[in-house]
Amino acid sequence: MHWTKTIASCASALLLGAVVLAAGEQSARAQQQPKSTASAEQDWWKNAVIYEIYPRSFQDSNGDGVGDLNGITQRLDYLKALGVDAIWLSPVYPSPQADFGYDISDYENIDPQYGTLADFDRLVAEANKRHIRVIMDMVMNHTSDKHKWFLESRSSRANPYRDWYMWHDGKNQTATDKGEVPNNWQSAFGHSAWEWDETTRQYYYHKFYIQQPDLNWNNPKVHEAFKAIIAFWLKRGVGGFRFDAITTLYEDPNLVDDDVLKDKDGKPTLNAYGDIALNDSRTNNLPGVHPVMAEMRAAADKFTSNKFPGTRVFIGETYLPNVAELEKQYGTADEPEFHLPMDTQIGFINKLDVATFRARLTDAEENLGGHTPLLVFDNHDNPRLDARYGDGVHDTDIQRVISTILFASKGASLFYYGDEIGMKTTPPTRKEDVKDPVGVTGWPKEKGRDGERTPMQWDASANAGFSKAASTWLPVPPTYSVVNAKAEQADPNSLFAWYQALIRLKKTNPALASGEEAQIDSQNPKVLSWVRRVSGAPAVVVSVNFTADPQTVSLAAPGSESRVKTLLKTPGAADPASLGSIVLGPYGVYVGEIQR
Repeated sequence: MHWTKTIASCASALLLGAVVLAAGEQSARAQQQPKSTASAEQDWWKNAVIYEIYPRSFQDSNGDGVGDLNGITQRLDYLKALGVDAIWLSPVYPSPQADFGYDISDYENIDPQYGTLADFDRLVAEANKRHIRVIMDMVMNHTSDKHKWFLESRSSRANPYRDWYMWHDGKNQTATDKGEVPNNWQSAFGHSAWEWDETTRQYYYHKFYIQQPDLNWNNPKVHEAFKAIIAFWLKRGVGGFRFDAITTLYEDPNLVDDDVLKDKDGKPTLNAYGDIALNDSRTNNLPGVHPVMAEMRAAADKFTSNKFPGTRVFIGETYLPNVAELEKQYGTADEPEFHLPMDTQIGFINKLDVATFRARLTDAEENLGGHTPLLVFDNHDNPRLDARYGDGVHDTDIQRVISTILFASKGASLFYYGDEIGMKTTPPTRKEDVKDPVGVTGWPKEKGRDGERTPMQWDASANAGFSKAASTWLPVPPTYSVVNAKAEQADPNSLFAWYQALIRLKKTNPALASGEEAQIDSQNPKVLSWVRRVSGAPAVVVSVNFTADPQTVSLAAPGSESRVKTLLKTPGAADPASLGSIVLGPYGVYVGEIQR
């Protein structure tokens, strides 16, 4: 029987005692053989630590107040010391910057504000020397309205690029009257998803901003264009792609209205932009996405390079309603899709609820068809961890809890620049200071995403060491004089030191690197505990307190006093004598290796 299902079906503490006392466990560990280099290169993504960089905000190398590629190259040694395997760059392609790079006008170049293709090649080469892969953002749902494809498409209804985008007549449209929008579909960033174009007298569809027209994925030429784009970057040595908004490629061909969301009294609800809230099921997660991704994956898997060996990973931005839908994103054995679709169902619970975390982590272990989960708690589109999980008093300890779940759970881990030093969400306080169009449209209820995109806080010098410019594209938060990478690296009890230690354990401890996972002490409403186990090595137990009150847990079988060796614990906490009594302080964490 599968080990995790055995644990789940019996009393967890009793079984834990039986597992850890298995005969010969320690001696078998010594007989383990390391993976071959070739195998490790192919499987690197299964236990990967991936670090998202928002290039505008990471490091400015030329003093213009905006981060750039050469700035990232300058900081690679920091990333190597932290222990990351790959960096994911949000878009650095040429763009009018209506959505700060997610409106792409040229997929095969670098925006001058970030550098040149030569700078990019240097970044890849220097990262490769440090065994760090560079992952590009791939935006296939839409382009910029300044992309040559769209400029051609909107020039004439007879243009060969016309059907590369989603054009439709309005309702009741006549030769002199544009009529009404084709249906009630809304932009994810507020108001109608349809924009009238006077030149050709039709509406075009945009799931996101007006300046981001959606591509028509029913056109085979669009498929071929993106396979060529992917090949272009693979030849430059990228380690893979993160596919933006990938579940929105297709729409209902019949243009049926989305359903209105209603409150408990049956009245329509409003979203942050003042629009009637809709269920977007007719413009999101339609089945056509799967064959597209299988096609892109097949094309990428054929690519080989002696210069840059190893798997080119496909990561999906996959906000989905349940684990069954997430499991589909991996594809099948014959037609694989994503290596790592993001499991946002865990990271965006947005409250420290033990039962929910326990259930979702169990889903990731047991209900993904044996595929590798990708856990992610933070990114450039959401308030940082302090705003979603913190209490303003124990924020650092709470971030230790979150990061332990992220790195000590089974699978790959993705986190956001600045998480490792506890950067806080710092939104603008005045509408006139807002840069993100989301905030401009939704203010004051929706303040936009500027607050989670502020410059990286490197040290206590001017502009936090991010830039020598008189002013930076977003203000540096005032916390930088105390919260910065230099200060964190000098403190052995800092959050940075915690991240570094957790990542090291994830890479070097056999159970944490590749072991199966099962939840234990599963009726405890205040403490989340789990065990990781792999054949031939000691099991590892992890316990995290979700409350501001001290908690004591017993994870030993009755009558057993199994010894435990501390691997990591909240600074200042005592080492437990055995599994029978583990004392956790407020939001305390304990990671221990179980001894025979």
